[in-house]
Amino acid sequence: MSSTRTASGRTSGRNGTWRNWGGNVSARPAREVTPASVDELADAVRRAAEDGQRVKAVGTGHSFTSIAATDGVLIRPQLLTGIRSIDRDAMTVTVEAGTPLKRLNMALAREGLSLTNMGDIMEQTVSGATSTGTHGTGRDSASIAAQIRGLELVTADGSVLTCSADENPEVFAAARIGLGALGVVTAITFAVEPVFLLTAREEPMPFDRVLADFDALWSENEHFEFYWFPHTNSTNTKRNNRSAGPERPVGRFQGWLDDEFLSNGLFQAVNWVGRAAPATIPSIARISSRALSARTYTDTPYKVFTSPRRVRFVEMEYAVPREAVVEVLRELRTMVDRSRLRISFPVEVRTAPADDITLSTASARDSAYIAVHMFRGTPYQAYFTAAERIFTAHEGRPHWGKVHTRDAGYFSRVYPRFGEFTALRDRLDPDRLFQNDYLRRVLGP
Repeated sequence: MSSTRTASGRTSGRNGTWRNWGGNVSARPAREVTPASVDELADAVRRAAEDGQRVKAVGTGHSFTSIAATDGVLIRPQLLTGIRSIDRDAMTVTVEAGTPLKRLNMALAREGLSLTNMGDIMEQTVSGATSTGTHGTGRDSASIAAQIRGLELVTADGSVLTCSADENPEVFAAARIGLGALGVVTAITFAVEPVFLLTAREEPMPFDRVLADFDALWSENEHFEFYWFPHTNSTNTKRNNRSAGPERPVGRFQGWLDDEFLSNGLFQAVNWVGRAAPATIPSIARISSRALSARTYTDTPYKVFTSPRRVRFVEMEYAVPREAVVEVLRELRTMVDRSRLRISFPVEVRTAPADDITLSTASARDSAYIAVHMFRGTPYQAYFTAAERIFTAHEGRPHWGKVHTRDAGYFSRVYPRFGEFTALRDRLDPDRLFQNDYLRRVLGP
């Protein structure tokens, strides 16, 4: 794709097609802009409004929904990267919106600092991850967005607005997970803490035992999650807890064997086989569920929370009330067992405490997350439709960046403060400069 430098950054040609990481969403923007400063970004927003074009910002494209797709102006923030400032008295760090989480985590570690909690991948930009509600798992510590202490964003009139719990608090309540509907985020201030160590304990466990002991596994560990392999009674569990040390990272060979060869290389190969011959999937699942052995290691947080994900897939994830998770999982297993579906990807289960963010999937309720996946290129609609029917029967809230079919009518029922968000959107973006088809569906016109 050819590009030329303009007053609003680097603008690409008109014939380029943007695609997301999962390969299930594409768009043909009229132009792309890569601003090198907040002023350039604001100028690009004003120019788009003058031209009658919609505006969307995109990070690394890790959303499976069309939340970032546009036929107007696509803003890429990759030049807006790096740490602006560190306040060690307040224990906060302010970072440019286009900074990848990986770069932020490594920079914080060099400063002897860390986020309290994070998701399981770190390829996304900080603005993309927080705007869609990216989360990890935690008994007491919540999503990445819940660690935000301040935001800077360019609004529809091209002005720069800052918000926090004390400044523009009504914007702060919503914009931490703003879906790109309120403006383009340009900087984020996160709460941080002195770097600490986590001990991870990973071990296989029967599915029935995990469900029977779920409340204890959740309450006795700071971070608990597990993967269930459909067509089996097998799971792989992971418990992360703070440790006084010493640091005992996974050995280089063992890390390569588990995280690269088994979890990525071999896993991709068996998915190719399963895609070509679906009847083999139950047998493959039984073998895959036994491939990873138990291991325990102690390391800095981002090395424990995150792992490489090189096998491409499509994903749906719903947050259900935490007290309903065991029932939901039993229903999901029954559905799979009674169907002709062949599922080669494990189901991922995590938790988060209630938070105070308007459209957070954990807003005002303790939540459990259930994520279903299908290998890229494999038909996923039947599986996701059946799973979604179960999730929505329990007032599930879909992850904003993952496949779902819900609309504004549904969200107005499952989010008590939904009207707050849409009223704020009416005030900040009355002409819908940041609108696209996805936002029209989930928020209304």
